[in-house]
Amino acid sequence: EVQLVESGGGLAQAGGSLRLSCSTSGLAVEAFAISWFRQAPGKAREGVSCISSDDGSSSHSTTTYADSVKGRFTISRDGAKNAVYLQMNSLKPEDTAVFYCNANSRGLNYWGQGTQVTVSS
Repeated sequence: EVQLVESGGGLAQAGGSLRLSCSTSGLAVEAFAISWFRQAPGKAREGVSCISSDDGSSSHSTTTYADSVKGRFTISRDGAKNAVYLQMNSLKPEDTAVFYCNANSRGLNYWGQGTQVTVSS
């Protein structure tokens, strides 16, 4: 069974940092594009960051970021641990949301259960 489990959320002060983890089983993270999404209460779920699958066509995967987090968040992948991380620095209260991990490849699409991130001013 494919499972994605997010962890690392919690309470941070504005300007602080958190590191989110997406631990996976039943898939190889290199074969999937892995994305982080977030959703605040009453708001639509929005894409935060994505790291492309590693098909061997490049020495490194392509990463993308929402404009609101560029320069503050960094996505990375550890194939040996089948995990993806989101390092979040310079946190702002506007970052408060439930963060979700998503894996997709061709017609396959999987979601984690989410982890709460709360940033206080």
